[in-house]
Amino acid sequence: MLFAVVPTAIWLLAHLAAEASSKGDMTAGRLPHGAAELCDKGNMTANTSSYVQPGSSITLFCQLKPQLYSKQCRIAIFFNSSERNSSYSSSVSTRFLVHTYGKHMFTCKILCEYGKKLICGIDIESGNPPDEPRNVSCIQQGTDAHPICTWDKGRLTYINTTHVVQLSNGTDSLYISEKSLDMRFGSLALSKLNFDSTYTIVVAASNELGSAFSQPLVFMLIDIVKPHPPKFSVEFEHSSATNCTLSWHGETQAQHCRLRYRPLTRHGWSMVENLNGENCSLYGLEPYTTYEFQLSCKIHPKRGLWSNWSTYQNRTPEAVPTGVLEVWYRQQDMGSQQQNFSLFWKALSKSEARGRILQYTVTFEALDQQSPVAEAHLTTQTSYTRVMPRVNYKITVTAENSRGRSPPASIVTDLSIQDLPPPLEVSAIAMGNSSILISWKPPTSSTTSISGYVVEWADTQSNAHLEPHPAWVKLPASNLSTVIAEHVKDEVCYQISVFALYQDRAGQAASAKGYSGAKAPSAGPQMYTTLHANGILVSWEAIPAQQQRGCITGYHIYLQKRDSQADPRVYAISSATAQRSLYITDLQPGEHYVLWMTASTAAGEGPWGNSELICLESAGEWMAVVLTCSIFIFSACICSMPPARKILHSLLTILVPQWQSKAIPDPANAKWAKNYTSVKAELCWPSSLFLPTTSTFEEPEPTQVEEAFVKPSTLALQDKALLSSSSSKGHGDWALESSRGHGEPRYEPVPSTADGGVCEQQLHDLYRRMVVEEPMEHTLSIPEYIANPSTAPPYLPLGAGTAEDVPELECHVLSMFPTNCLTPIFPYNGNLTLDTVKINCSSFTR
Repeated sequence: MLFAVVPTAIWLLAHLAAEASSKGDMTAGRLPHGAAELCDKGNMTANTSSYVQPGSSITLFCQLKPQLYSKQCRIAIFFNSSERNSSYSSSVSTRFLVHTYGKHMFTCKILCEYGKKLICGIDIESGNPPDEPRNVSCIQQGTDAHPICTWDKGRLTYINTTHVVQLSNGTDSLYISEKSLDMRFGSLALSKLNFDSTYTIVVAASNELGSAFSQPLVFMLIDIVKPHPPKFSVEFEHSSATNCTLSWHGETQAQHCRLRYRPLTRHGWSMVENLNGENCSLYGLEPYTTYEFQLSCKIHPKRGLWSNWSTYQNRTPEAVPTGVLEVWYRQQDMGSQQQNFSLFWKALSKSEARGRILQYTVTFEALDQQSPVAEAHLTTQTSYTRVMPRVNYKITVTAENSRGRSPPASIVTDLSIQDLPPPLEVSAIAMGNSSILISWKPPTSSTTSISGYVVEWADTQSNAHLEPHPAWVKLPASNLSTVIAEHVKDEVCYQISVFALYQDRAGQAASAKGYSGAKAPSAGPQMYTTLHANGILVSWEAIPAQQQRGCITGYHIYLQKRDSQADPRVYAISSATAQRSLYITDLQPGEHYVLWMTASTAAGEGPWGNSELICLESAGEWMAVVLTCSIFIFSACICSMPPARKILHSLLTILVPQWQSKAIPDPANAKWAKNYTSVKAELCWPSSLFLPTTSTFEEPEPTQVEEAFVKPSTLALQDKALLSSSSSKGHGDWALESSRGHGEPRYEPVPSTADGGVCEQQLHDLYRRMVVEEPMEHTLSIPEYIANPSTAPPYLPLGAGTAEDVPELECHVLSMFPTNCLTPIFPYNGNLTLDTVKINCSSFTR
């Protein structure tokens, strides 16, 4: 059959070559010397054909007809509106090197003073000859469709290229031109083919620069038919979650199939080949797992094309859980009779749960009772907390789904775990990428076999109330190291504890600190100083967790004299001691020191924290402070004794000026008051003059007084009332004058400017006359001012005048009071004070 194809291909090649030759003969007959364009005003020719490959050199020639030639005009050749060459003759030529693909436009024009005229033009196209068509294939989708043949055209030609498909069955040939506009791939739909015939296909490509042919493709229809994907379904057995049955149906001729399946969580496929019929069964699937099933069929078991995969997904039913929970606990004493249990466990994996876990059952069984009773508690969480009596328990935890419960995980609590030794030499090594390598050695003095280990870790700065669930992992007894990566962050310090399990009992913990990656601290500690007699106490706070950036390995305290160029004194403190204070001695009293502090991690030392300027006081200063305090305490003790107080009062009386100790005189002791008391039976005047009824009496408002002080005299002053001349408003003022002469300094309040009028002037005159008419029996020493501690103003307004400037009153002091009333106006017994005297002076006259 192949020998029959070769002559056909030779014939097709000859046919296409003859077609190209005929086109070439026509062109050569018209343009024997190359491409040419004949125009009315002239001709334009090229030494090559109209189609060239990049890199070709073209010579262009333009010739004017005789009647158009003029010596005043020139002829020029243009390429894409760019002038290449010109001449003042009737012809012009130029050479052009082709560099790019595509059409190149050349024109010939006459250039005169009045403008341009187009003479003629020619187009030259640059491209590639066609490549040999490759990867020729024909496929028929389904048994009733039309075959479609495709091929790869090769490189771009950039010029018009024709592809022709010749289909031959050995007796007849059919030529079909490709209509696709795709520049890379060719495609052609054939008519229906006979199922029993053998066909040959050859693809020929041609353009103005050459031709090319594909290798012949020989096939039967059974070889190119691709059946449609079959439709199928999957059913699982109710009694077993691991078995299923597949059923499908497709095209009648496609009876040879293959099957592949996998869980969605895996990439690899399980294959089942050579399936005949329309059903099959699968065994050993994983419960409660979503599977993907794919099925493909073809017509002939050894020939032809497989159909595309048809896909079906379904989840297998649940099964009884098989995994055992990993349980861990924390125990905290709540007193002598109660203890708090915190249990937490890790959820089972999907393969172990074999279904959706609905709840967990936690059972407590007291071991110290003769007939223990188990208490069962249900929860949907992966933790459980309960306060129980302080006894030993056996605790079991199971997981439950719709098909059953998992095997129980049990632990036994022991209140005397001090007898179970911890692991030895626990170490933590940073691995980077948020992981830490933990290693340890088994206990050496253990009499009970070890069933495993538990590694627990938590952020050293975490709050147990905010993070009640620690990160932990349970390991078999053969493991003496592990890499922890769950809930681990870089630049965080973790407290890591390792427990040995003694037949479900946890022994004592061995701890270490670790980190996955560290940097130098971003801040220094906050430092505080307390001065003492012979040194200084330095204390500090821990750096905040976000600024530690790892595990703190130690602290450095620097001490340096102020303005000193010498290196500071350094005190190193290891963080392993958990020390937060340091007492520094050997300081020079009176010397100023600067103190600062840093913290370090494994990555280096961090910046300073705060700094302090300190100075120990010298011995002399301390003695002065101690002496002052001693004198104060001694004086307080002495003053608390009555004899000592009397001696101290006498001493102060001698040292303090005499006027400081003078008492304020009481008006009740005045001579005129005593005289009035002796003759009050003979006096009578209307009480309305001095004591109006409560319905009509209104006490005047206190007068605001402004004082001006002069240097007080240390001499004792005598009370001498003077009445000065009335002011512009009729005010009367009081003054105190020294009894020892005008040359002594005296205290003179500034006269008041308050409105009081004649009433106050008359009251002052009355008071003066009463004092002057009756001489004092004895001289009273008074202070600089008279104060009324109750309702009177702070002191009486006093004037600055003298006795000589005041005229005598015209009437006797007692003759001014009428005698038409016998009611006494002074109902008070005992001493008479100013705060009890109220005088209505509205009827007084001068």
